[in-house]
Amino acid sequence: MVGFASEWLKPRRDMSAFLEYLARARSRVDDALDRTVAPLGTPPPTLHRGMRYSLLAPGKRLRGCLVLASAELCRGEAEVALPLACAVELVHACSLVLDDLPCMDNASLRRGRAVLHAEVGEANAILSSVALLTLAFDKVQQAALRPRVAVTATRRLAAAIGADGLIGGQVADLESTGRGLDLEALEFIHSHKTGALFTAAAELGGMAAGAGERELRALQRFAKNLGLAYQITDDLLDFSGDPSVTGKDAGRDREKTTFVDISGIHGAQRLVDELIDASISALKPFGRRAEVLVAFAELVRARDR
Repeated sequence: MVGFASEWLKPRRDMSAFLEYLARARSRVDDALDRTVAPLGTPPPTLHRGMRYSLLAPGKRLRGCLVLASAELCRGEAEVALPLACAVELVHACSLVLDDLPCMDNASLRRGRAVLHAEVGEANAILSSVALLTLAFDKVQQAALRPRVAVTATRRLAAAIGADGLIGGQVADLESTGRGLDLEALEFIHSHKTGALFTAAAELGGMAAGAGERELRALQRFAKNLGLAYQITDDLLDFSGDPSVTGKDAGRDREKTTFVDISGIHGAQRLVDELIDASISALKPFGRRAEVLVAFAELVRARDR
């Protein structure tokens, strides 16, 4: 690989400036999310407690920060993209609550603390997740977008959630439990379950900035590869990660086929490298302006939580 991508790949750059940028972006998203959900004690109190517990748990906010960074890359304003960043994080929080349920992964730990259904009960956890999901679409409507763009953004987020996105991937994942899968089937699951929201995040950021089709296609290719790489690193962490660092149970996916099962540890790590390199290469049309998203990709390559 030569040119723009290789300048980042060899040697790896100092990430300190990017980590400072990410901390500022995360703080901005966190503050906006805190204002999005009604305060504790608001009737019905159990619902708002559940929504705040899951949404405001300490997290990386990578998807929300990706919305902001993509908007800035396309010369847009972060303030316009911020409601869309919140919408993506609301959807993500909803998906985690559902994923942890006894009828799904039956997890006990999420983001370093007890899962939501252990705190408010299974029924209230489900209702909290649905409330988060509906609030996500309200946030899209709050964004200062042209009417036509608002419609497109709403449809894009809906597609990332439905049968062609998170839900379709989750159903395929559930049906795969206890069965052997090949690489193609596994990629289908995770390109939907994990990759769809990454891709939507990047595209929504571009839409907030008024990006053209060429820029949106580049963001789509970048995020699609990034999302799958993120999932493979998740499989690696599930296999050998430390729960005190990752903040969630280890070994939850032992009854499912993972990228580690198919490719082995070193093979899975090579897949991550190939996908990250491909995601960086997709950013070539942006030139040096894409440094922040390149750093996003390198962060996923090196993640330990």
